[in-house]
Amino acid sequence: MTKFLSIDPGKSKCGLVVADSKYKIISFASVVKSNLLVEIIKEFISEDPNYKVIIGNGTTSKEFIDKLSFLGKDLIIAEEKNTTLRSKERYFDIFPLKGLQRFLPKEIFLLNINLDALAALIILEDFCNYKFTFANNLDIKTWQK
Repeated sequence: MTKFLSIDPGKSKCGLVVADSKYKIISFASVVKSNLLVEIIKEFISEDPNYKVIIGNGTTSKEFIDKLSFLGKDLIIAEEKNTTLRSKERYFDIFPLKGLQRFLPKEIFLLNINLDALAALIILEDFCNYKFTFANNLDIKTWQK
């Protein structure tokens, strides 16, 4: 069983997803301030040292890769090209439009929504080559902070 922490790094905020590959379940998803990311990762690792950390190779990734070098072989650098763009479509896979909303342009439903956690999810899904489902107790509002 492998547990993953997947990160979509950014200058001011980062997407963070926690997943269990055995059950293909996301147990935590959030957008966190970039200056808090390393401490949050350390907290997860202190609770369970068996995490593999996947970080996208885009915006500010070099800085975070350096800060997370203490992870050694448990730090995996992954391609993140177009993950922010793709996260818009993934959003509607997770939260499909219903009723009359289906006839309106999708873009109006994405205003003021942080998609960084979804970008982290896509980085993880690309790495694992399968889609994850979501734990029943996952607070989906964390995706929209």
